[in-house]
Amino acid sequence: MTVVVVESPAKAKTINKYLGKDFKVLASYGHVRDLPAKDGSVRPDADFEMDWEVDGKSAKRLSDIAAALKTDDRLILATDPDREGEAISWHVMEVLRKKGALKGKAVQRVVFNAITRSSVLEAMQHPRDVDAALVDAYLARRALDYLVGFSLSPVLWRKLPGSRSAGRVQSVALRLICDRELEIEAFRAQEYWTIDGTFTTPQGQEFQAALNSIGTKKLGKLDIKDEASARAIEQAVKGQPFKVDQIESKPAKRHPYPPFRTSTLQQEASRKLGFSSSRTMQIAQRLYEGIDIGGETVGLITYMRTDGVDMAPEAIAATRNAILKNFGEPYVPSVPRHYTTKAKNAQEAHEAIRPTEMSRHPGAVRGKLDQDQFALYELIWKRTIASQMESAELERTTADIGTDGKDGKHYTFRANGSVVKFDGFLKVYTEGLDDAEDEDSRRLPAMARGDSIGVKKIEGIQHFTEPPPRYSEASLIKKLEELGIGRPSTYVSILETLRTRGYVRMDKKRLIPEDKGRVVTAFLESFFRRYVEYDFTADLEEQLDKVSAGEIDWKQVLRDFWRDFTAALEDVKELRVTNVLDALNDLLAPHIFPPREDGGDARSCPSCGNGQLSLKLGKFGSFIGCSNYPECKFTRPMSPGAEGADAVPAEGVLLGVDPETGENVTRRAGRFGPYLQLGEAVEGEKPQRASIPKGKKPEEITLEEALKLLSLPREIGLHPESGKPIVANFGRFGPFVLHDGTYANLESPEDVFTIGINRAVDVLAEKKARGFQRPKANALKDLGAHPNGGGNIQVMSGRYGPYVKFGKVNATLPKDKDPQTLTVEEAVSLIAEREGKSPGKKKSAPKKSAAKKTPAKKAPAKKAPAKKPAKKAATKTAKPKAA
Repeated sequence: MTVVVVESPAKAKTINKYLGKDFKVLASYGHVRDLPAKDGSVRPDADFEMDWEVDGKSAKRLSDIAAALKTDDRLILATDPDREGEAISWHVMEVLRKKGALKGKAVQRVVFNAITRSSVLEAMQHPRDVDAALVDAYLARRALDYLVGFSLSPVLWRKLPGSRSAGRVQSVALRLICDRELEIEAFRAQEYWTIDGTFTTPQGQEFQAALNSIGTKKLGKLDIKDEASARAIEQAVKGQPFKVDQIESKPAKRHPYPPFRTSTLQQEASRKLGFSSSRTMQIAQRLYEGIDIGGETVGLITYMRTDGVDMAPEAIAATRNAILKNFGEPYVPSVPRHYTTKAKNAQEAHEAIRPTEMSRHPGAVRGKLDQDQFALYELIWKRTIASQMESAELERTTADIGTDGKDGKHYTFRANGSVVKFDGFLKVYTEGLDDAEDEDSRRLPAMARGDSIGVKKIEGIQHFTEPPPRYSEASLIKKLEELGIGRPSTYVSILETLRTRGYVRMDKKRLIPEDKGRVVTAFLESFFRRYVEYDFTADLEEQLDKVSAGEIDWKQVLRDFWRDFTAALEDVKELRVTNVLDALNDLLAPHIFPPREDGGDARSCPSCGNGQLSLKLGKFGSFIGCSNYPECKFTRPMSPGAEGADAVPAEGVLLGVDPETGENVTRRAGRFGPYLQLGEAVEGEKPQRASIPKGKKPEEITLEEALKLLSLPREIGLHPESGKPIVANFGRFGPFVLHDGTYANLESPEDVFTIGINRAVDVLAEKKARGFQRPKANALKDLGAHPNGGGNIQVMSGRYGPYVKFGKVNATLPKDKDPQTLTVEEAVSLIAEREGKSPGKKKSAPKKSAAKKTPAKKAPAKKAPAKKPAKKAATKTAKPKAA
């Protein structure tokens, strides 16, 4: 019997059916070991030796593989057909070799681009050794990412409190987002006008045209600068006769787009289906691993992490046959189309993303797929079919409509239109325009040179130039690919890392840098500029590609990088925080110190008048403060327009006077948000303060509302049973009542001020009747049995959001994950990650006598003997050997 190792249990089950009883297919569940998350896992002083750690779950799976090999004489490593898959195969082989499980065993590597019976059986006929060059490239990339993260992040923590981390590729992606934001902030809109007309042919058919030239001068976009110029042109042509000066028709062709690669699939799924990049890849993974079709699990698409755009000859032939069957002979070109990608540093060893069977029409599988799966499969099928179809044939027509103006100048209006003579691939697919008007569908009515043209309307229309758009996930991935930064398998994780670390946020599907992200980027640009330069990062990726091709030594790449990087680290370690702040103030000035309307010094303190505003670094992040601190305590958030940051001076915004005390009531901006204050601080005493509840805009707070908030906590009355007071107030989780240490939430913020004693007692009694238990979590979805046994997996609705429940393990879902679309494989991964993070049992300590209290000084109690922790498997990097 032969043992076959794949990555996921879903693939293991399907492939075992294809191979039969002579094979035993086991899953590694992805990577089986990684570098421990601590300093020293990569040792540059030892020529970049690397220590690897096997987690508990992976150790069990590797033991299962080793046990299976005791009775079998052959191991086939069939992990995914990319660099990561090659690395997983190498890791499995290395661990098994150290266990002594491979003695006398044949070890081979096979790859298949699709999980179909024919692809798997064909791959089994062509085994090879683990590719040493691909593994070297993986090791170099992993070491680089580790060294940058573990060397640069501590510098950030020391110099920029509140910063999370930095990474080799993520920091460059963040710089792209921040640079675009700087462009938007620096942008100044320019006014311009266009002169648009509605005309009619001699037959009465309407068409649109726009002023194109005056005399012999062709107009540029911004040439008509103001309303006066536009109105002058209107008057010059008003009432003048128009005729066709020239009309020209030219044949044209539009060629189809290549089939999808990872980045273009993510971009089109975002534009057409509204999917995030991570959602697209989750669905694609499911389609790749297989769907139950007629009682058999079949992979519907080829491998989805690829930057190749061509297809295998047999796939091209099958596509052409499908075109012939579905659309007819005119749509099949005489010669098959072959594509090459234009992306920088692309690796085209793999096919494009395509259906595994081109004859499998989307309509035939609609009932087997959920809505999202069907939408993505249909998109892939249409794009693949269109890529091999005949080009569309068009006729583009340009008509120039002219008149002599009253000012003696000749004015020419231009109209454009197209006629689709043969739709070709457009019959199936139009990139990014499925729900919009296609310019090729607009056509001009028939007209001839010299025809008199009627005028229905000519008007000047005001426009303003617009700033460049913020990046969406799709456009950022496209930009990274153009620059040669990152790879298909990394795009989703890069975006996820930027979001989870609070460096960017999503708004209307656009990426907006947070202040924290902008400070980190400014710091890196100031002191590690080379390492966030686009060309440098792309060149490093190119070197790694040369490693994977066997052209250069991977350790030499590391040596060259580490020599210069450590020198830069040493320079920055000597910097004082004042040096850092000076550099950040200069680089971020357009953002944090925007020009004042009165033309005054943008950095002049609005409170004391003679201090200078500067970026300050606090425990919880960055803010703006006055150089005259502590005499002047003016502060505001870093972004001038942030909530509560509307230029509130240190003495606050006066809301009025408390009629009872005669003290001023002010609204102020604090480090932790806006708040209200009654009176001024007196030495040794703090004034009465109250936070502004969430959801209430600070600038809308009235004096009456402020006095109500400052009156809190409000005593409602004494509890009839205990005689102790019941009070109402606002807390972290909203409005509540409190009695003798028991909190009960209120439904409305107004209840804090209106609830009476009877209702308060009832609310507290209801809370007590529940036994102080949280409401029972609802099951949103049952995913069935865990692949390793031990019970069912459920998706639950909890107080703080949806989570996965398996036995006693609860794993929170990522914020952007829809619980209804969660797959078993994703749930298993979340559970495994959660179990890996769970703390071990604490060592028991001897109980102290209840009758004795601990004196001021006491000999330390003897610790109970603790079990020795199990050693984690740690190994050093070794080069892959031929099987």
